[in-house]
Amino acid sequence: MPEKNTVLVVDDDPAHRTMLRTLLAGWGYEVAEADDGSTAIERVHDQAFDLILMDIRMIKVSGLQALVEIKAFNPAIPVIIMTAYSSVETAVEALKNGAYDYLTKPLDFDELRLTMERAMDHRRLKEENRLLRENLGDHFDRQNIIGRSAAMGSLLETVAQVAPTEATVLLRGESGTGKEMIAGAIHFNSVRKDGPFVKINCAAITETLLESELFGHEKGAFTGAHRRKEGRFVQAHGGSLFLDEISEMSLAMQVKLLRVLQEREITRVGGEDVIKVDVRIIAATNKDLLEEMEAGRFREDLYYRLNVVTLTMPPLRERKEDIPLLAQHFLNLFAERNRKQIKGFSPQAMDWLIKYDWPGNVRELMNAIERGVVLSRSDYLDIQDLPLDIQNRPGEGPASEDTVPGDLPLEKVEKATILKALELAGGNKSETARRLGITRRTLHKKLKKYGAM
Repeated sequence: MPEKNTVLVVDDDPAHRTMLRTLLAGWGYEVAEADDGSTAIERVHDQAFDLILMDIRMIKVSGLQALVEIKAFNPAIPVIIMTAYSSVETAVEALKNGAYDYLTKPLDFDELRLTMERAMDHRRLKEENRLLRENLGDHFDRQNIIGRSAAMGSLLETVAQVAPTEATVLLRGESGTGKEMIAGAIHFNSVRKDGPFVKINCAAITETLLESELFGHEKGAFTGAHRRKEGRFVQAHGGSLFLDEISEMSLAMQVKLLRVLQEREITRVGGEDVIKVDVRIIAATNKDLLEEMEAGRFREDLYYRLNVVTLTMPPLRERKEDIPLLAQHFLNLFAERNRKQIKGFSPQAMDWLIKYDWPGNVRELMNAIERGVVLSRSDYLDIQDLPLDIQNRPGEGPASEDTVPGDLPLEKVEKATILKALELAGGNKSETARRLGITRRTLHKKLKKYGAM
C-alpha cells in the first residue's frame, strides 16, 4: 500500500488541533501535532513532513517566525497558514516569506481540502521535474520546455538522443503543440548550437516568394529585387534550418528542396553561381505526410529524405498532467508583463482548465491565460476570467438562459440556479455564495429550504 502523506498541524488551541487531527485522518492523512512555532521548528528538524498546516498567532513563537525558520531549513515543505480575518495582512506577509497559501478561520473544510491537495500536487510536480532533469542529464538544455507527463518525458529522452547527431528530424503534431520549441531544443543541444538557428513558415509565404526566401536572389532577378539577397539556407550555414508546415510547400518547390538536400548546394534565383551549404534540416508538419503522398500532394522521395528521425508531439489533451505547470508558467509570464499581482488560480478554474480538451493545444492555453490575466480583477484567476468557449464546454459549462424553461415558478428557477452554481463551484459553499452575490449564511438557509443540505 502507498504511504500516507504526513501533515504537521501547528496550533496553540488544543481543541482546534484535535478537530483538525480527526478531520485530516478521515481524509487519509497521517497527522502530527505541535502546540507552538518553536515546537514545529524542532519537529521539522527531526522528521520529514509532506505539508504543514500552521496557525499564525501563537504565544511563544508565531507562525510567521516559524515559517521563516522552517523554509530556511527545508524550502520544499509547503506551508498553509491559518489566520483570523483581522490578521489577513500578516498572512499576506507570510506568502511573501514562502507560505503556499493562507486560509481564514473558521475554516471552510471544502476549501481546506482543495488547498491541501493543490499544495501536495505542487510539491510533487517540482520533485518530478527535478528527477526528469536528472534523468536527462545536466548537459541537456530544455529550452524552457515545460512538462512532467510521461508523454513529454519520453519525447525529451528521444530529443536528448537525437540532438547531438546530424540526423534530419521530422516533427509531427497538431498545431499549437510546441514543435518550434522542440526544434529549438534539438538545435541548442547539438554540436551546431553556436551556429545560427533559422526558421521559416512555408505556409505563410507564397510559392514565388518562398524560393527567394529559401535560396536568395540576385539583383534584378524579378520586379522589386533591387539588390542581392541571401536566402535562409545561406543564413543557416553552420547551423540548423527549421522548415515549419513543410506539407504546405508546392510540388515544384519540393523538387527544388529535394535537390538541395541531396547535393547540399543552392543557386540564387536569377543567378548561376553554385553555393555550398552546411545546414541541418528540422522539418515540421501538422498533417499526415503519408496521406499527403497518397493524395499526390507530397513527393515520396522528399518524404523519405526528411523522415530520418520522426518525433510526434503529444496533443495537450493527452498530457493533462502538464496543464497546471503550463498554466502557472503563462500566468507568471503575463502577470509580470502586464504589471499585475496575480498569485494563481481558483481550484474551480484549474479544474476547468484540466477538463477542457484544448483543440488549439498549448497555444490556445497560452492565449486563454493571457486573456484571463488582462481581465482579472482579483488575486486569483477564476472561471469567469476564461474565454467563453472554455467556460461553456459541452456538458459541463454554465447553463445558458435557454436551459431554464420560462414557465417555471420563480422558486424552482432559484433552486436550479443555486444547485447549478454549487455544482460549478465543486461543492465549495463559500465560492458558491461569492458567485451568487449572497452571504454564506444566506446560501446555507436556501440550501436547507430546498432540502439540499
